[in-house]
Amino acid sequence: MTTGEKRGVSRRAFLATTGIAGVGLVLGFRLPGVRELVGWGGEAASPFGPNAWLSIMADGRVTIMVDEMEMGQGVMTAMPMIVAEELDVAWEAVSIEYGPLDPSSWPRGISTGGSTSTRTGWDPLRTVGAQAREMLKEAAAQQWEVSAAECTTRDGTVFHAASSREVGYGDLVELAATLPVPEEPPFKDPSEYRILGRRIPRVDTPAKVDGSKVFGYDLKVPGGRVAVLERSPVFGGTLTGYDGAGAEASPGVRSVVQISNGVAVVADDTWSALKGREQLSTEWDEGALASLSTESLDARLRELAEGEAAEARSDGNVAGALSGAAQRLEAEYQVPYLAHATMEPMNCTAWVKDDGTVEVWAPTQAATASQQTAAEAAGVAVDRVTIHSIPMGGGFGRRSHTDFVREAVEVSKAVGEPVKLMWTREDDMRGGQYRPTALHRFRAGLGSDGMPVAWEHRVVAPSIFYQFGPGALDRANGVDGDAVSGARQLPYEIPNVHVDYVRLDVEVPLWFWRSVGHSHNGFTTEAFIDELAHAAGADPMEYRARLLQDHARNLGALERVAEAANWGSTLPEGMARGIAVHESFGTFIGQVVEVSMDRGRLKVHKVYVAVDCGQTINPDTIEAQMDSNVAYGLSAALWGKLDFAKGRVVQSNFHDYNVVRMGDMPKVETHIIQSSERPGGIGEPGLPPFAGALTNAVFALTGKRIRQLPIGEQLADV
Repeated sequence: MTTGEKRGVSRRAFLATTGIAGVGLVLGFRLPGVRELVGWGGEAASPFGPNAWLSIMADGRVTIMVDEMEMGQGVMTAMPMIVAEELDVAWEAVSIEYGPLDPSSWPRGISTGGSTSTRTGWDPLRTVGAQAREMLKEAAAQQWEVSAAECTTRDGTVFHAASSREVGYGDLVELAATLPVPEEPPFKDPSEYRILGRRIPRVDTPAKVDGSKVFGYDLKVPGGRVAVLERSPVFGGTLTGYDGAGAEASPGVRSVVQISNGVAVVADDTWSALKGREQLSTEWDEGALASLSTESLDARLRELAEGEAAEARSDGNVAGALSGAAQRLEAEYQVPYLAHATMEPMNCTAWVKDDGTVEVWAPTQAATASQQTAAEAAGVAVDRVTIHSIPMGGGFGRRSHTDFVREAVEVSKAVGEPVKLMWTREDDMRGGQYRPTALHRFRAGLGSDGMPVAWEHRVVAPSIFYQFGPGALDRANGVDGDAVSGARQLPYEIPNVHVDYVRLDVEVPLWFWRSVGHSHNGFTTEAFIDELAHAAGADPMEYRARLLQDHARNLGALERVAEAANWGSTLPEGMARGIAVHESFGTFIGQVVEVSMDRGRLKVHKVYVAVDCGQTINPDTIEAQMDSNVAYGLSAALWGKLDFAKGRVVQSNFHDYNVVRMGDMPKVETHIIQSSERPGGIGEPGLPPFAGALTNAVFALTGKRIRQLPIGEQLADV
């Protein structure tokens, strides 16, 4: 074995190389974690070992291994495309695998979320591909006794035009593995790209289509049992007693055990476990939230809106500008708690073994956190826990929490057997983690020309970060950055802007939901700017454009979607359109939504989307994610809502927490803006502007402003 040279380069770049003489060239690199990019709390960690690899074997086989979790967003295709492009190999010659997963070797955390995979991977993925290419060129040059500068590459072959010689990568790997690694290899010019920007079929699709892909719900471990858990009907409730005799007598049930979060029924199969749970008798002290209701939450939001707030942004003198404004406007918007509603409910298989080791099979977005949680639950060291990442039937942020992992490990430890813990849809809807509710209060002042001179925005909402401890907000001067994301960064050129935040203190479990705070701030800011345009008697698109002259990428997305939708043209009678633009996760989105009404029922016909996500990796993935964002956003805008009564979540399944069906899905037409900027995220940015564009279209059609989601029955009398 020959070890390549180790370089002290950027934290986002190459860490180590290892060549295996006579076998191949292996390059290891690290991908920054989601925490590093979005600025989650915690001390910076020292560099760690590689967690993803490129290997080129002596027979010419190229394998690219990554550890980002695939949950439908396309990373298992997009990230290898970046490496293959710089390596200069044919895509057809590449095989893709999950890398060996050892979360404990990455102190900063293996976590897939926040639309970060491609954004954080862009530099290290390009670098490792370019490093390998340059090392292979140098190996060929040494064999031929020429300068590497005289050599070129294409499709896994090195060429020397002057002597008409060529050699495949596989014949060079043994020598290349002995060479030093270039710290700053040259990158291809985008004009030379032959893989990036192409429509590459998703590598994970065939196994999903033919049914060979094994999801967590499908997983079977030899000798394993199935468990379901009876949890408190009210968040924070405490178990005071239970009678498991009826459940234990139910056919197929093996045992009934108490764990920290409730009582588990362990059985031979899912049906037996569920039937056994029906016979279980439990008693609870329902605690402080036993009287919680939607009405009490709403009243508390409005009460807090009248008090003091933590400042998130302050430009100019808003109070003075409002007092002198030619016209003043006020509006209040509200959004509800939302469930993630993943198609596959939570599940986890765990095996706490007699030898003190633990194996966990988890459809998780957070491998490191799952490993740490499993270790705590089992009472062992982290390095005694092996995490097997299982494909996810939807994530949307929900699977970056680890509550389902903890429960599975505790049950397995209690019974001494491998156990698959299954959540039903009702379990997850009523006992999961939620997108916070939020109340938004706006005030604005317009000058004599109708343009805004002042903008004031107050966000009242629970804090996801406060769940990690009060210090998370103390360090940010009382502001939850997620709660005001997209509001604090308002791009419109308004001379006086004030944004602040008030925390609602209620112990309903919260977690990161697709696009997080952008999901409601994108809606409310774009709806209120539309109100200003209407008050000014201006076209909504032109009004925005005047305010975005110094924000080229926002303006570009706005103008491109307006052009695509033929904004300003006459629609058929009974139809109208609305527009919105929003930036999140490094991507700029413009949307136009076309709607009609039929006897009080809203119909969304078409959604035009303009996407500036920087360098295009795979157009198919971008278009698929825009379709997905529209579907998810439409579900939330029309029907998404969790109500509370007597401390309990009212909704339980898709019959009363509706999601868009095929007949309700509009046509989505996506236009990708070509850009040389760094890649932005793509899994979430299409959602934030949708509800604003939709409700703006409703106003254009009916004259009714929708300021509270979901739209639901608000149009029944129109």
